[in-house]
Amino acid sequence: MDHALASDVAAQRRRRERLILICTSAPSFMLQLDANIVSVSLTSIARSLHAGFSGIEWVITAYMLSFASLLMPAGALADRFGRKQMLMLGLGIFTLASALCGAAWSLPVLIAARALQGAGAALQLSSALATLSHSFQGEARGRAFSFWGSVVGIGIAAGPVVGGLITQTFGWQWAFYVNLPVGIVLIAMIARVIESSRDPHAMRIDLPGVGCFAGALFLVTLALIEGTHRGWRDPWIVGELVCAALLFALFVTVEQRQTRPMLELQYFRKPTYLGAVLAQFSFSIGMLTMLTFLPIFLQSGLGFGSAIAGLMMLPMVVPLFVVPRLVSRHLAHRLSGRALLSLGLSLVCAGLIAFYLVANLLAYEPLVVGMLLVGVGAGILNGETTKVGMTVIPKERSGMASGVSGTVRFTGLVLGIAVLGAVLYGSIERSVSRALPAMSTSDLLHLVQNIAAGHLGQLTVPGLDVAALHRLSVHSLAAGYQMLFLCAALFMLISAILTWKLVNPLETPPARPA
Repeated sequence: MDHALASDVAAQRRRRERLILICTSAPSFMLQLDANIVSVSLTSIARSLHAGFSGIEWVITAYMLSFASLLMPAGALADRFGRKQMLMLGLGIFTLASALCGAAWSLPVLIAARALQGAGAALQLSSALATLSHSFQGEARGRAFSFWGSVVGIGIAAGPVVGGLITQTFGWQWAFYVNLPVGIVLIAMIARVIESSRDPHAMRIDLPGVGCFAGALFLVTLALIEGTHRGWRDPWIVGELVCAALLFALFVTVEQRQTRPMLELQYFRKPTYLGAVLAQFSFSIGMLTMLTFLPIFLQSGLGFGSAIAGLMMLPMVVPLFVVPRLVSRHLAHRLSGRALLSLGLSLVCAGLIAFYLVANLLAYEPLVVGMLLVGVGAGILNGETTKVGMTVIPKERSGMASGVSGTVRFTGLVLGIAVLGAVLYGSIERSVSRALPAMSTSDLLHLVQNIAAGHLGQLTVPGLDVAALHRLSVHSLAAGYQMLFLCAALFMLISAILTWKLVNPLETPPARPA
């Protein structure tokens, strides 16, 4: 009888753990699915709302800027007021904002709704990761984060395909409307399954820290996006960068004086944690930004439709679902966290170099090798970066830790899109100005903006043959993407070397076999 009772209790515990895993992983799946559906829909959104390259950037950047700026305060809110409550609130805001995005009638309205969507996403992601970290301990936590990485990988893998099919069949608006039924079902599940938890020592919200960090990130991103158009010596751009630096310095000062800071700076003195944060940031630069740039290249440079472009992304995104499971089963108990992070970063670097070597061929097949390398490397990094970072953080500060993890990932995405977008724009501008030295500055600016946005079929320049202009545009776009891939690869190489040096293998030993 006792044995039967114990078996029944164990079965109930396993069932509850599975439900917790679903309730904490599904919101992250929802975020990744949405982000990658929208990435494939950008070209259609640009045509529908008459947006240029900077406008397209802001459809992504407004979401990511709001998301990254609020993730750390969202983690603090979860620690203080309860992770379950903040998770449900975040899902509610995200779902409402998705409806507003789908109904947007102009680009400014869409950008504002995307910013609101990012705020909801910050609340739900930080609360979900904090709940996951609090609910599982020891080896079970490692397996839980591997499951989370696999679910996120499904969202990334499905996003381009689903996004292409939805956009081509129903219109880009349904890239947002698809979130409505998922959000409603998840809120109902979480209300029944998740038990509320919080940090008993949490204090008031660090409003000065929130303001300084959000302001610094906003000004840096604004300067990087507008600098390509206004010029890097423009007084407004210089002023924005100087103010961002001052706000960030003020943020560090404010956090050092807080009794219970939003960001525990002492953890950054631990090389292992610093290495995990760097790997998380690099994952965004090397992989997540490519989910924005590559679909535009496939559609504009190679001339494929959105649905086909989404399917073409499968060699890069499917490994994000498959590889975390293989790592958990076959590598996690053989290799340290340091080895896995360094391996993942190196593979992404190799894939980006492969992109650089073949982008000028303007053909899909040569890109597949690079897609596979980037996908496998990112699959290793996806769950491992979060797991390694959490190993050196006390569980009562899991909300703060998850906020930092998400902030780093999506700050990397915001800055990566801005910086690599500036690289792409600058390279295109150099190619066009060399080919058309007599063109006026205003005409050159207009042409470069249209090429970078992928509007290659509607370009006209007085005195230049349409076919010749199209060849120049495609060549310039390919050259711009080559430079983009090269810069991203160099960054990943440096990150791989630094991560190997920073992360201590004794603090991230191989896991014991399950």
